[in-house]
Amino acid sequence: MKFGKRLKQQIEETLPAWRDKFLSYKELKKLVRLISSAESPEFGKADAGAEFMYLLNNEIDKFNAFFMEQEEDFIIRHKELQQRIKRVKDTWGPGGTKPSEAEYKDEMAKVRKDMVDFHGEMVLLVNYSNINYTGLAKILKKYDKRTGGLLRLPFIQKVLQQPFFVTDLVSKLVKECENTIDQVFPVEVEAEIVKEQREAITVAGKGIFRNTVAALLSMQEIRRGSSTYGHFSLPPLDLPDSDLIHSFQLNSPITTV
Repeated sequence: MKFGKRLKQQIEETLPAWRDKFLSYKELKKLVRLISSAESPEFGKADAGAEFMYLLNNEIDKFNAFFMEQEEDFIIRHKELQQRIKRVKDTWGPGGTKPSEAEYKDEMAKVRKDMVDFHGEMVLLVNYSNINYTGLAKILKKYDKRTGGLLRLPFIQKVLQQPFFVTDLVSKLVKECENTIDQVFPVEVEAEIVKEQREAITVAGKGIFRNTVAALLSMQEIRRGSSTYGHFSLPPLDLPDSDLIHSFQLNSPITTV
């Protein structure tokens, strides 16, 4: 699948509020075509070149602003979820101020659902970073190839220092979230939630969990080390052999990628 189509698919798969935050790949591609066209007058090429650089830099600013806003929100939400777990334990858990097995299970189920959604949004943000970086590498390669310029290397070196590219903190929160789920919630609760998620994928085909799995599959596809990207590629991503991922693949058009 060509990158433009993959990007379009990813935008459709992500959260609605995020859809205008992705790379303006189509607009950049049009400018590259205009700059490299033999039919374009020289002044037109110069204007298109200036507009291309302006848009590229604006895109970086857009990515950074959105990524940092989400990152700050995730830090706060992570702390709030940890506090909720403690509050539920201290109130309705064994030895709590108002011990109640029913209330404890009910409240913990609510926390677990919110944590799964939270985990999903963080995965989507890592995917946001990956796909926008890949799009920049692709459009810069296209620019160098068609114009004879040498823009890709210096610009990518600049990109590697940008906040939106550095996903270490979000990846750490993802891992902490997974560890909390493993440690706090019993196996029988996990099994029931997995069953519900699988049904949600099959029946509804929508929701944060579906979007999360789509993002994981997209990251795996992008990171396969295609010769198209060369040493500008992101490293390969190994996904767990998950029944949920297999279920999603069977019920989603992403299997055509």
